[in-house]
Amino acid sequence: MNGVELFLLGRTLMKIGEQAMPEPDRPEAARGSVRPVLVALGDVLAHPGTTVGEIATRTGLPQSQVSTAVARLVEAGSVDTEPDPADRRRRLVRAAAQPSARVAEVRSTTIDDALTAALTGPDGTAPDPRLLHEVSAALDTLARHLTPAAARPR
Repeated sequence: MNGVELFLLGRTLMKIGEQAMPEPDRPEAARGSVRPVLVALGDVLAHPGTTVGEIATRTGLPQSQVSTAVARLVEAGSVDTEPDPADRRRRLVRAAAQPSARVAEVRSTTIDDALTAALTGPDGTAPDPRLLHEVSAALDTLARHLTPAAARPR
């Protein structure tokens, strides 16, 4: 595998992940792409008590996109914010102490249906259960070893 193939695999996995996410009850909660929201959340989980500007710097996302993502995460009950004691104009972002029902729903939803759909043949043939198990086991192994920290520049 080369870097391009790995990059394309990553994009495919992101799309499967998006398809595995349960739809929100309220249509307005689904506005915009989920990717920046998940990127911002991943950064907050790795760096609790961070600012929007710091998230933007680490992730490479525009600050406006991070601000929108953080607002969506606050609304969903995934993160809490508080004034920064060092600079009251900024807010510190951290994972919510008590995740909301929506967060619990998203975390408890499996990828089984989305993975089955991704592995279904072009003619609609369902994937072999052994293939589903093999791919699922490979994803579990990758998830254990390739955490967000593994992608940090050294």
